[in-house]
Order: sequence, then C-alpha cells, then structure tokens
Amino acid sequence: MSQQMVDLMETVWKSIDGLCGALTQEQWSLPTECPGWSVQDQVSHLVGSECRILGRPAPAHEPSDTSHVRNEVGQGNEVLVDYRRQFSGADVLAEFREITAERLGVLRGMSEADFAVETPNPLGSGPYTDLLAVRIYDAWVHEQDMRRTLGIPGHLSGAVAEHAYGRTQAAMPFVVGRKVKPDDDTTVVFEITGDAGGTIVLNMDGGRANRMDPAPNSPTVRLTMGLEPFNALGTGRWSAEHALGNGSVAIDGDRALGERIVAEMNFMI
Repeated sequence: MSQQMVDLMETVWKSIDGLCGALTQEQWSLPTECPGWSVQDQVSHLVGSECRILGRPAPAHEPSDTSHVRNEVGQGNEVLVDYRRQFSGADVLAEFREITAERLGVLRGMSEADFAVETPNPLGSGPYTDLLAVRIYDAWVHEQDMRRTLGIPGHLSGAVAEHAYGRTQAAMPFVVGRKVKPDDDTTVVFEITGDAGGTIVLNMDGGRANRMDPAPNSPTVRLTMGLEPFNALGTGRWSAEHALGNGSVAIDGDRALGERIVAEMNFMI
C-alpha cells in the first residue's frame, strides 16, 4: 500500500517534468494565481520542500519582498523560492529532476515499518504516509496552478487526481458546518463532475455538517462543478466572483446559500 502512494508521488513529479520540459523563459516567468509566484517559483517551491525533507540546509538568504507572505511557514517557503530566482527556469527544472530522483530512491528503499514512523507534517504529526499524502496533494495543486497559467490543462483524471479530490472533499464538512453555518435540516450536495470527481452530501444537524447517503431528490442546494474549480476554490486560488462569473459552478436550489458556500470554500485559511 505504501509503495502505491510512492507510485502516485512519482506520477505527479513526472507529470510536472513533462509539463515544464519545453517551456521558454518567458513562460517560466508568467505569474500564477499564487500571490507573488511565477511558474518557475512554483517548481522552486516543490524543490525546496523536498530539499527540506532530505535534511538539506536552507540557504542563508533574505527574500527581497515578503508582502504576500501570511505566516511563518510562508516565510520559510519564500526563502527557498526567492533564492532560486537568480537561476533560469531550466536550471530549476534540472534541480527538480535531481532532487525528485533522490527522493524516489529514498522512498523506494523504505519498509512498511519506516512508513509507519511518527513524522511531523504540515497538519501536525502522524505516520510517514501522512506526510507523503500531503506531498502528493501539494505537488498536484501546484501543477494545476502552472497548467492554468500556461493554458495547458491536464492531469484532472487518474489516481493522483482522485487522491487530490479525496483530500479536498474531506474539508467540505468544515467549510459548510464551521464556516457557512446554515440552519439545521439544511442539505448541501456537491456534484463534482469528471472521472476523478464524486458526490458529497452534507446534512446540518446540531450545528454540524454530517455526511449522508444517498442524496435526497430535492436538497436545499446543489452545487455542480468540475474538479478544476473545486480545487481552485478549495485552495483559495479562485474567488467566488471568478468561479460564478466564468460559469464554472452551477447552483440549484437556494441560490443565496449556494453563493455563500462558494465564497467560503477556501479551507486553507
């Protein structure tokens, strides 16, 4: 099972490599939906994250602009990203290939006991597989950031996309129950279309958003969207105005409630 997760890690790294292999420096420099980050910066972030996991020391570097940084984690990320702005996109991609090859070598050599070791991760701590799950998701999210900027859609189906959907959908009870807080007996249905999507049914009871199955014929509100807007809204890349304005989200039922949910879907904050 653990090596199957390593397969996912390898798949998303290969997809990023394939996406970036023929980019011009102009394309590398395009701004993405991550504030302050270009396409090149996205790959620099992934390189820096894997370097950190391997125990490589961070460069002694002070970023020139941290106005878009929100917290201490972001500050650490910005050091690793800004340091690599002195290099070309091709240089950063070469480092990405080198560091991911090294990481795969480590991961392929790990035993099931190694994967069970308690390990810190961005959400706290847990078995090493929890950290790996976060890394797979993070890499896919940043791949999608780059794809939207470059106008090269892809990797919205398959095992990695299904993994990403699973992590995003797991946050929807928090979004509905803790951020939106509709009245009890409210039923919210998310219909995420595409091969990697699915149906999420939540019913409010006692101030909590509880999962239920199957979906009722007439829920309070039904939100239908593809995996791309689901991811972009959940990670705060898109605003509700953008998603509703470009027709990416369809709302049936209580329109006002649906718009509130779309506006609160960012579970990263």
